[in-house]
Amino acid sequence: MEVAIRYFSRSGNTKKLAEAIGKELGILPETVDVPLKRDVDVLFLGSSVYAYGLDENVRRFIEENTHRIGIVYNFSTAAIIKSTYSYVKKLLQAQGIKLADKEFYCRGEFGPLHRGKPGERDIKQVRVFASNALESWDKQ
Repeated sequence: MEVAIRYFSRSGNTKKLAEAIGKELGILPETVDVPLKRDVDVLFLGSSVYAYGLDENVRRFIEENTHRIGIVYNFSTAAIIKSTYSYVKKLLQAQGIKLADKEFYCRGEFGPLHRGKPGERDIKQVRVFASNALESWDKQ
């Protein structure tokens, strides 16, 4: 099974989650600036909400790597809006890529909001999320 982790993070919140997933799975997380070099069965895709939408870098990554992606597991942070799931789902559906039903989301620090987030508890939970995602995918 080929697995990759890609993320986009301006403030470092989503990067923390990507690094935790990478540590759990023994995979180097990379930014969405790095294209997929080979087909992947599972892509963990991390993003955040910027001005009520996904960053253009995430959109471009999906569009340029569509043919290499099996299924996407979404993980995200945001200060105000809930997860990026609906934004990512719309983008992936347009490209014919499957999005897993389960996702990981937590608050991210933004100025005075949600100081210390994602915290240690969030890091532990995202690691469990990643392990469970691969375990359930393996059983399919």
